[in-house]
Amino acid sequence: MTKTILLKNRPEGKPSISDFEFISEEIDTALAKGELLLETKYVSVDPYLRGRMSDAKSYVPPFQLNKPIQSGVVAKVLESKNEKFASGDYVSGMLNWQTQQVSHGEGLTKVDPSKAPLSAYLGILGMTGLTAYTGLTQIGKPKAGETLVVSGAAGAVGSVVGQIGKILGLKVIGIAGTDEKIELLKNKFGFDAGINYKTTKDMKAAIAEAAPNGVDIYFDNVGGPISDAVLVNINRLARIIVCGAISVYNNTEAPKSLSVQPFLVKNSALMQGFIVSNYTDKFPEAMKNLSTWLAEDKLKYSETIVKGFDNIPNAFIDLFEGKNKGKMVVEL
Repeated sequence: MTKTILLKNRPEGKPSISDFEFISEEIDTALAKGELLLETKYVSVDPYLRGRMSDAKSYVPPFQLNKPIQSGVVAKVLESKNEKFASGDYVSGMLNWQTQQVSHGEGLTKVDPSKAPLSAYLGILGMTGLTAYTGLTQIGKPKAGETLVVSGAAGAVGSVVGQIGKILGLKVIGIAGTDEKIELLKNKFGFDAGINYKTTKDMKAAIAEAAPNGVDIYFDNVGGPISDAVLVNINRLARIIVCGAISVYNNTEAPKSLSVQPFLVKNSALMQGFIVSNYTDKFPEAMKNLSTWLAEDKLKYSETIVKGFDNIPNAFIDLFEGKNKGKMVVEL
């Protein structure tokens, strides 16, 4: 018997518990050649999943109604008829929100719990770390001495971006939504400065004060008015890396925002969106550096771990209220 979480409704605005359905069902555990029986250990919840819950055209197909939701998962191999995996192995990959499931092994990667906690393979040694590294290095093209601003800086990707920026010799300023998160950025992750956007009345002025020499690289996770305030402070030849826009994901109307073109034209600036799979050729380099920096204690990570399969939807919804510090993971 396995528990499964289905997408029941396409959310209007912020998702709610009523948009999900829990079912219990028998699964056929008589494996065919090449199949694996997996037991879920950790489930990643991420803001981008909100986009897949709508049926709008995007870079990945939408979730289907009354079908299982998928995200990054770390699972244990209970039984294997696949020569690439053995019983007792741990694997990560895009898998269903299920307590147990059968897989053909495609897209699964072995992970080693002796080298890092299993949850880290959904965060700093998984898609989170790869997103931070490739976005900053491939679009940001950082040069030592430049100034980097990161929005959503206390989140999973943002906190890693800032640390990589420091390793590469940048001045790093983080934007987050509580004083506690600002202290985390400075004291744990080594950011040079932090701005609490919820208590700051004039974001344009606050960014100018924190970055008196202007902003050379902006790693944008949130969009909206915060990003408008950063644009006012960009330097000539600035690079704006658009990773996400969590501030507008749940909007039911088109957001009203600053016209970016004048700022890009007068500063000859680059603004580029990306998804991590654009840079699969850079994954080996990224994993080598991330693993080395983690082993050398140059990289630290923060997790918010929620326990219990039934709490996966709640953990996902909590992302949009900023209740996570770093990577949000559900442990079964």
